[in-house]
Amino acid sequence: MIQQQGQETYLRMQVTTAAPWELTLMLYNGCIKFMKQALDGIQKSDYEAKNMNIKKAIRIIDELIATLDKKYEISKNLDALYVFMKDKLFEANVKLNVEALQVSIELMTDLRDTWVKAMKSLKSPAKVQS
Repeated sequence: MIQQQGQETYLRMQVTTAAPWELTLMLYNGCIKFMKQALDGIQKSDYEAKNMNIKKAIRIIDELIATLDKKYEISKNLDALYVFMKDKLFEANVKLNVEALQVSIELMTDLRDTWVKAMKSLKSPAKVQS
């Protein structure tokens, strides 16, 4: 019980002190984690865990959709990709479709990796050309 409270306090501190780009990274990582746990649930015939983790992943995707600034073309593209992943997660949940879940995991992992690369490139100092 005390250990769980400590973990929750630590996570709250991480979220409240994180930069906006780090919050997005946390959402990506959490979504991937829950999708992988759902996959594990399907493979172990633990359908309650599968359902619970898919619901958590969908809630994260909903949060990612809510944070998009729709005036940019990239946001419209991300919105369509997020909706596609949600559809795949619903399919995985209802039909126990491992392939649909794996597609979502791969797409979210690619998005996360691209996000990390983009943030690293923004953080690196501009090179002075002579």
